[in-house]
Amino acid sequence: MVLHQQSTMLAWVSLALAILAPLLYYIHHTLALPPRPLPSAQNVEKGGKINVLLAVAHPDDESMFFGPTLLSLAKLGNYNIRTLCFSTGNADGLGSVRKLEMVAACSVLQIPGENVNVVDHPALQDGFSSQWDQSLIVQLLKECVSAHNIQIVMTFDSHGVSGHPNHRAVYNGVRTFMMEVTKRMKSTEEGIQCWELVSTSILRKYTGPLEIYVPLYNSEVAKLHKFINPSPWTSIVAMSRHQSQWVWYRRLFVLFARYTYVNTLKLMKA
Repeated sequence: MVLHQQSTMLAWVSLALAILAPLLYYIHHTLALPPRPLPSAQNVEKGGKINVLLAVAHPDDESMFFGPTLLSLAKLGNYNIRTLCFSTGNADGLGSVRKLEMVAACSVLQIPGENVNVVDHPALQDGFSSQWDQSLIVQLLKECVSAHNIQIVMTFDSHGVSGHPNHRAVYNGVRTFMMEVTKRMKSTEEGIQCWELVSTSILRKYTGPLEIYVPLYNSEVAKLHKFINPSPWTSIVAMSRHQSQWVWYRRLFVLFARYTYVNTLKLMKA
């Protein structure tokens, strides 16, 4: 009886290892590879930096959703990353605290404090019922892009991962900005590139590291760009710097959400 139980247990362990071994090898092999560079619409001199702007709605968006992208670009070494956060996240009266937390989190993500800009404007206040001023978002984007010679802008897609209206407002602002810029250019190739973070179904949203296993098909490669987080633990540490938001359900989110491990970006079209 004991021998039978031991034999059964050994069979189950062997089966688990047979299933996990290829996955673990693939993850290890993938993380060891350098990320694929994000293409730029503008020519950059050899050894020069590509200026990238991440546009988000709230402090902690950068850590919860964009960690794989930010850490991959930092690993590549030729990207100068800035963040433009359109609110202080003051829904609970913690705006001043959350602003400082974002600077601390961005430091973990290798974004210097002077590159972190958190907006505090009456027309851009955190909240599900808050209607954001689109013209103001576009104006702030124009000022930041012009002041820092931004070549690539990254933000949410039209769903905004969670459907939050503030996330979607930032997307709409970036899209309006891109369309205005494109109109002044002879072709879209001469303009600033805008990339949107692809939202997924609820099932894929919580597949965690298994999402690394899902490849891009040939038909998607031209319009999608996939970043695998070179250090998922660093993303989790960054999110923990948002101490006021570090509640149990956000801890579970960063452990099990695909956005800790994988980002899929889509080139925004006018």
